[in-house]
Formats: sequence, structure tokens, C-alpha cells
Amino acid sequence: MKISKLFVVITIFITSSLLAQDLTFVEYNPKSTLVIPGKVINKAKFPFIDVHGHQYQMANQDLAPVIAAMDTLNMAIMVNLSGRSGAVLQQAVNNINRNYPDRFVVFANIDFNGAGAPGWIEKTIAQLREDVNHGAKGLKVYKSLGMYNKDVDGNRLAIDDERLAPIWDTCGELGIPVLIHAADPKPFWDDFDANNERWLELKTHPRRKRSDDNPAPWEQIIAEQHHLFKKHPKTTFINAHMGWLANNLGRLGELLDEIPNMNVGIAAIIAELGRQPRFARAFFIKYQDRILFGKDSWKPEEFPTYFRILESDDEYFPYHKKYHAFWAMYGMNLPDEVLKKVYYKNALRIVPGLDKSLFPK
Repeated sequence: MKISKLFVVITIFITSSLLAQDLTFVEYNPKSTLVIPGKVINKAKFPFIDVHGHQYQMANQDLAPVIAAMDTLNMAIMVNLSGRSGAVLQQAVNNINRNYPDRFVVFANIDFNGAGAPGWIEKTIAQLREDVNHGAKGLKVYKSLGMYNKDVDGNRLAIDDERLAPIWDTCGELGIPVLIHAADPKPFWDDFDANNERWLELKTHPRRKRSDDNPAPWEQIIAEQHHLFKKHPKTTFINAHMGWLANNLGRLGELLDEIPNMNVGIAAIIAELGRQPRFARAFFIKYQDRILFGKDSWKPEEFPTYFRILESDDEYFPYHKKYHAFWAMYGMNLPDEVLKKVYYKNALRIVPGLDKSLFPK
């Protein structure tokens, strides 16, 4: 009996060892043995505005659990970019006003499919004006523009299509910002091989892979966006995800210098900043009036990564999604005045109608 049990133990040990040796890169996720000072930051140092939030059912949603989570993070205001339009937007605004009028705002959305059809632009502009009259504080443009939306003839609708110009001019006239997401990270268009930094993400999310004809080259889509900004200097734009140039802050700085009406949000690219803390810190100090806090997906447990990168000087701590970043993070230790601008001051200046009493001077 003892020999039998010993055989079982040895068998399990050998099997476990062989399985460990056959781990894939997806499964390999070691815990660091490095012991250094630092701690998780669960609550932001200052009240902040999340300019890139999503609450898809806000029209009939119980907002109390969201508020409770926001309070634990020190989030004063969430900008819900998924406000949609028409009756649904009105219902969302009514829900906010009945319950938490100072804690949420919504941005309107536009369905760009069919652009160029007779009367399309007039109808779209009229609806946008109505949405703003009913409480929308901005316009959110999804990546479908430039990637999936088709014009009246079934062709890909370019971001800078001249037929859309009245929309951007109307936003400028109404004094509302346009938060726009164009394309996706450049590696999605690159070869899917061992040299691709997003290999793990593409391996686990294969539908994210793009090509020059699916739907167009990355450089073309991004260039259309920058052309749009330059053509409408009286309209304020917030370039979501730092325009997918957080991995090339030198180029992003050149664009900010060229395009004074362009601002950038940091949603979903914090991992890029966390691996270049000194360069990123200098960038944030230089462009402190042009950068806004945003998170994107509503997962409260992921916000501490943002706080720690922005606020601390901690070294070599983990990111919250391996498939986004398999490298370690480092804190930028931003000065308080820069933090305040990123967390709330810039948003208070750019997004109309926010409650300034929720924030320190």
C-alpha cells in the first residue's frame, strides 16, 4: 500500500513537472521576486473626471452602485460617451437629473451610415442640436467612422469626408467638444509574428487583426483624423487613446504643436506611459493643458493602475492585463498641479456645464 501511494505521488510530481515545461507564453505569468518600496493606490489623490466612461443602459439603470464605486475611487464625474441619441439620450439625462445631477454627463452619438443621401446631413444636424438642447455635453465618435461606416453608395466613409463638415462646424458653434476614437493600435495592422508587441492580444483576440484592405491602411485612417482637426480649427477635439501615439510621444508632441484645437485622453494606453516614466513625465509637464484622464471600460478594479502610474514613483509593478502589456510599470510621479489638470481642470475647461464645486481650486 505504501509503495502504491509513493508511486502515485511520484507520478503526479513527474506529470506536473512535464506540464510546467510545456507552458505556453499565454500561460506563463510569473510573480516577481523583486522586493522594493511601493504600494497600490486605490483612491486618486484628487477628485477626478473620467472623460471616457461607458454606461450603455443609463436610460433605465440604477446608478447607485455606480456612484458607490465612483466614491471609492474619488471619481467626481463620469462622462458617459454612450449617450446615443433622441429618446434614449433624453431618458438617460432624465435618469441622471432625477438621481445624481452633478455626477454624470452624457455625450451624443451619430450613426454615420448613409452619409451623402438626400437630406441626411440636415436631419443629422437637427438631431444633434436637439440632443444638445436635451442635455448632451459633447459628441462621441466611435472608430466605426473610418473603419466600418459606409456612405450612401456603399463606400468606406473617410473621417475627413467633406460631406460631414457641417457636423464638426456645428459642434464648434454649440461649444461642445468632439471626443473621437480613430482606428486601433498600429500593431493590429502589422505582421502577426514574433516581432509584433501585440502578438498575445492578437492571439487571444484574433478578430482584432487588420490589414491594409481591412478596411484601409492604419496611416491613412490616422492621417484623415489629423486632417479633420486641421480643417476645423474652431472645434475642440479630444483624441481618444492619445491617438494611438502614446508609444511615440515625440510624434504626438509634434502634432499637438501643429494642431492647437487637439487634446488627448489617456484611456486604455496607460501601459505605454508606465514603461517610459521619465519621458512620459516630461511630456505631461510640457503638455499639461492638453491631456485628460479617461479609463474606457468600466472596471473599477483597474483604476488603481492608473493612479499608481500617474501619482507615484514606484518601480516595476504589474499591469492589470497581460495581453495588453507583458512588461512592468513605473510611476511618473507627476507634480500636483499637473495631476489636477489631468484629473479635472482640463475637463472643466473643455466640457461645458460640469459642476466645478466638486473640485478644489
